[in-house]
Amino acid sequence: MKPFLLTILILVSSVASAQSVGANWKRLQAANQAVPRHENSLVECNGKFYALGGRGERPVEAFDPETNEWTILADSPMEFHHFQAIAFENEIYVLGAFTGPYPHETPIPEFLIFNPQDNSWRKGPEIPESRRRGSAGVFTRGDKIYMVCGIIDGHWNGFVPWFDEYDTKTGEWKVLPDAPRPRDHFSASLVGDRAYIAGGRTSHAEIGKVLELTIPEVDYFDFKTNSWSTVSADLPTPRGGTSSIGNEPYLLVMNGESIQQVQGHSEVEVLDTRDETWTRLPDLNQGRHGTGVVYWKGKVFVAAGSANRGGGPELNDIECLEWK
Repeated sequence: MKPFLLTILILVSSVASAQSVGANWKRLQAANQAVPRHENSLVECNGKFYALGGRGERPVEAFDPETNEWTILADSPMEFHHFQAIAFENEIYVLGAFTGPYPHETPIPEFLIFNPQDNSWRKGPEIPESRRRGSAGVFTRGDKIYMVCGIIDGHWNGFVPWFDEYDTKTGEWKVLPDAPRPRDHFSASLVGDRAYIAGGRTSHAEIGKVLELTIPEVDYFDFKTNSWSTVSADLPTPRGGTSSIGNEPYLLVMNGESIQQVQGHSEVEVLDTRDETWTRLPDLNQGRHGTGVVYWKGKVFVAAGSANRGGGPELNDIECLEWK
């Protein structure tokens, strides 16, 4: 075998062994139609995927991946959008969310908690007034809930690098070290003992730059050292309105909107956190922004969102990709 051919085979083999990826995204033929929505979230809880929130008041919907069927559940208690929902102890938590119209959306002052078993909403803890913002990244680690970055005054101004911890056992709110830079319109993901924040922008309608100020740097907080660092390689396609998931040792970043194109971004990019290198997975069938992503049983699922930058058209489709 020729040396150069052997080298190629070794490289292909090493990539394949690191990530097992389906050939393309598959559009799922749902048994019924979902409600179109964007600036919503999508989260898995006990084997079902929940679509919550979005511009306007939208009901909660549950998708069963075993039957490909959507079920409409409770109405929303209010309009809420621009948030990253989390599943915690069999419930779904919404915090770091906005309500109201563009460009001066206002932060919701407390947690909103949905109980899928009871199909009911309740108000949760209040967020300290001095730490309220929307379009923030949210994740859990153990018994604690974390909120990072975000923006105070809708799309107008007030992007912050704040990092906060809420202890669900004691009710204590703790201010942690600021991230290296502010960002909004992104999501946060835990990979091992590190929390990664990738994508997003600093929305600044006050100076006419809502989409332009994207953040290429990827930052992470190491819980072992209690400190922030920045990945050596920037996000290949900087954009806001991204969604991300952690699948140790990988961080997947997808979806988004930018000034570079009218259509929502279809790129799916993966960071290997061990050597800080990026690879590209197959593009989405439908580019989109302003929604969430679920990783379940070796597949990535995405639903809803906006097909173009800005506020529409709203989507109600769902597609998935095998990724192990």
